[in-house]
Amino acid sequence: MSIEIIAYILGGLTIGSALMVILSPHPVRSILYLVVTFFLISANYVLMNAQFLAIVNIIVYAGAIMVLFLFVLMMLNLSKENEPKGSIPMKAAAVIAGGSLLTVLVAALRKGTVQETTSIADDQGLVKSLGHELFTTYVIPFEVSSVLFIAAIVGAVLLAKREKQIIE
Repeated sequence: MSIEIIAYILGGLTIGSALMVILSPHPVRSILYLVVTFFLISANYVLMNAQFLAIVNIIVYAGAIMVLFLFVLMMLNLSKENEPKGSIPMKAAAVIAGGSLLTVLVAALRKGTVQETTSIADDQGLVKSLGHELFTTYVIPFEVSSVLFIAAIVGAVLLAKREKQIIE
């Protein structure tokens, strides 16, 4: 099989599983379809020679965030009695928003052009080339973002500690 056929099959499966996320009436099944969608997106990344992005997608989204969604969903104890009823204006707004999105998508696809890629290096998208670019060309933004992350972590810890003292 050629890579194009595999890409079309993976793309179709990805779109199908994403549709099942929306169309599934059971919330837990919907989350499981979302996990499948993330794995299929990672497979598409591997086809595009972006292995690092595929691994990060699996670890962060399918591994961590989906597990949190599943735990929260199971803790909520969802049932038909607790589900809020949608009003007619709310449903009309949802239909208008969906129609607007569909219109924009169709217009973008009609006007869009496919560009042939120029020669791509064999190591583009791999961890080695990504690390080289990150620590040579983009070293200052990388370090600034790391300092911001550390500041956010310290701030979150201090806020959590202060609330605990107030409660006691």
